[in-house]
Amino acid sequence: MAAPGVAEAIAAPHPAEGAETAEAAELSRALSRLLSGLEADSKPGRRRALEALQRALEEPGPATDPAAFQGPWARLLLPRLLRCLSDPAEGCRALAVHLLGLGLRRAARPHDALSRLLPALAARLAGPEPTRRPPEACEELRLALVQLLSLAVDLGGAALAPHLDDALRVLRCSLLDPFAAVRRESCSCAAALAQATPDHFHMQSESLIGPLMQTISHQHWKVRVAAVEATGTVIQFGNGKSVDDVLSHFAQRLFDDVPQVRRAVASVVGGWLLHLRDRYSFFHKLIPLLLSTLDDEMPEVRQLAASLWEDVGLQWQRENEEDLKDKLDFAPPPPPHYPPHEHRPLLGCRELVFRNLSKILPALCHDITDWVVGTRVKSAQLLPVLLLHAEDHTIQHLEIILRTLFLACADEETAVVHSCSRSAELIGTFVNPEVFLKLILPMLKKGPSASGLLVLASTIRGCPREALQPHLTAIATELAQAHICQASENDLYLERLLLCVQALVSVCCKDCSTASLQLMDVLLTIMALTGSTSLRDKAQETMDSLAAAEGISSCQDLYRKYMGPLLERATASHLDWTAHSPELLQFSVIIAQSGPALGEALPQIIPTLRACLQPSRDPQMRLKLFSILSTVLLRASDTIDSQGQLPSYLEMVTKDILAPNLQWHAGRTAAAIRTAAVSCLWALTSSEVLSAKQIRDVQETLMPQVLTTLEEDSQMARLISCRIINTFLKTLGSMFDPDKLIKIYPELLKRLDDVSNDVRMAAASTLVTWLQCVKNADGKAYYQSSVQYLYRELLVHLDDPESTIQDAVLEVLKEGSALFPDLLVRETEAVIHKHRSATYCEQLLQHVQAVPATQ
Repeated sequence: MAAPGVAEAIAAPHPAEGAETAEAAELSRALSRLLSGLEADSKPGRRRALEALQRALEEPGPATDPAAFQGPWARLLLPRLLRCLSDPAEGCRALAVHLLGLGLRRAARPHDALSRLLPALAARLAGPEPTRRPPEACEELRLALVQLLSLAVDLGGAALAPHLDDALRVLRCSLLDPFAAVRRESCSCAAALAQATPDHFHMQSESLIGPLMQTISHQHWKVRVAAVEATGTVIQFGNGKSVDDVLSHFAQRLFDDVPQVRRAVASVVGGWLLHLRDRYSFFHKLIPLLLSTLDDEMPEVRQLAASLWEDVGLQWQRENEEDLKDKLDFAPPPPPHYPPHEHRPLLGCRELVFRNLSKILPALCHDITDWVVGTRVKSAQLLPVLLLHAEDHTIQHLEIILRTLFLACADEETAVVHSCSRSAELIGTFVNPEVFLKLILPMLKKGPSASGLLVLASTIRGCPREALQPHLTAIATELAQAHICQASENDLYLERLLLCVQALVSVCCKDCSTASLQLMDVLLTIMALTGSTSLRDKAQETMDSLAAAEGISSCQDLYRKYMGPLLERATASHLDWTAHSPELLQFSVIIAQSGPALGEALPQIIPTLRACLQPSRDPQMRLKLFSILSTVLLRASDTIDSQGQLPSYLEMVTKDILAPNLQWHAGRTAAAIRTAAVSCLWALTSSEVLSAKQIRDVQETLMPQVLTTLEEDSQMARLISCRIINTFLKTLGSMFDPDKLIKIYPELLKRLDDVSNDVRMAAASTLVTWLQCVKNADGKAYYQSSVQYLYRELLVHLDDPESTIQDAVLEVLKEGSALFPDLLVRETEAVIHKHRSATYCEQLLQHVQAVPATQ
């Protein structure tokens, strides 16, 4: 407790203050009576005294007059309330802060209190430097104290300059306060302090940058917004060199999930570009930040960024009007092939980007290949914005840009690839093809890649037709080179290769006729190498587009036009083909896709097939060729025999191609080849392009081999062999040599014991045809013993557990009953008592009796 009379001593007028007014004297006496309670030992006593002071100040009276209040406030209230800031009771401290704020607002000269208020606030809010833990433990009170500091800044203005050290010491600690509201208020206070004391603040502003940058990544988005805005004001009125310290943090805020934060960054950076004293020194660092927000996902952020950027360009244009006089007075029109749906930036904006591009690009190109996905995406999105501004000035930086695009277009992120593809399109729009092709084509030749092909396709897509036309043949020829079009079987690589062709066809249209052969070669390679049906379909659609561009009705007419050169290119190395040779795959596609044009190229196709289908060649290659040959033979009249020339090559096909491959060799692969050869023979004989004489020639050459294939392990081979023999028998009939005819039926009888019912049915059908041949032949007695043996074996199969086989065998016996009915009756009666199904035997006997014998 203070000694008696202390209050009266304090209440006495200070000699320096002169005489007080009556209202001030009355207020001093009233306050003196209340102030003594602040010295009470009990917390409730001190609290009651503070509450009484609050009532006294808030009631109408002398306390509401600033002039009357100033003296008592400075002499009595301020010192005592500042002492209460360290009161042990939290409630007392809170009331003291409130009364201090009330006093500052009431005082006629609030700046007079700063010399005592600022040190007191620093004592409560600024802890020791290593820990910076404030003495004030209560969060709400720390917030109230910072708000009191903000009030002092607002009321004190420039008078704060002598006390800047204390204010900054408080803010350095409060900006890192655990309580989010304290941080937000501290950010606002820092901005206000910078504006209030600009002449002195710039000398100490750097001390706030560290705490602000720690706050800029706070978990509360409102705190982050406040930190961004405070940083903008602190640097605007402080030391501009601090821009370098905050750039990386601002760049990170461009990835913020909250649009308000990104909007704040755009606003602050735009403000710096407009108003920062040293802005010319930082253009190359600030421009990328603002331009990055032009592609923001939120419309309001994009609109703000666009508006600020336009203001920046206009201001710079006005400031440098002398330098730009010629460009302003004689402004060239936009490029004729300017990208649609794009607004051309102002001259000032374009000049700003162009003049700073050399400083921006190296860092940007580095960031496009950064390991952080978000950085790559943002950097890739910025590049087309810069190129749109730079226009033809891009040429001097083209090498580094293209090198970067080659790398970035291989990125796993779709957004990065899309943005880089857009950048390449802009290069094609603004740069002459002669320039960028001198860089792109050698890079592709040195190391073909899917990303390089995408860059080429995109630049072509952006080119005007008139500029690209002189280089069309050179591009198509380079794409058709084996080191590019055959460099990889990866579907992504082939898809990008297809994009190049599609771009050329879509841009050049009718001009493509000068390079149709090379483009067809590329498309054939894509269809040959890809394993994707969808990609093959796209390549076929592009082939149709190429035909339309050349004024041809269909792609088959395109094949007819270029069949010779295409086959010449594909078959040049056929003696060295293996199953994996790209040329073999191209050859297969030509045969499968060319349709009627195939019939005009038999002089090239058949010799190639003969050379490649010899038994000494790669087995897998022979299987592929037999497969494709079977396919076209099934539609021979529309493909390989469209000109009716296939029969003239029949001997070569049968003797040099089919016969060697029907010879028996050990091994599963050899068996598969025999099955494929049999399939080709079946397709040939059933295609209806051969006359009876020609089929007879085929039979005389290949019948021994076909009979041996009836013993193949492959069910398909056995089934097809039965059908081929049936075709031979039906076609030749009685013209068959008797000795050769007799050798056929024992082999067919064996097939009635086949494991496959399909083969057994086919064998039965062929036996019917065989009996018809015997019936029509001269000298039937020659066949009597053979037919009798056939009767005996067929009667055994008439007891087969399969009813379908029984029916088929019965039809065979009925067909043969007219030859030697007596023999058939004797054989039937000899075994009828042994049959489980005597009904079939009875039906047979009835049929024999009803049908007269053949004479």
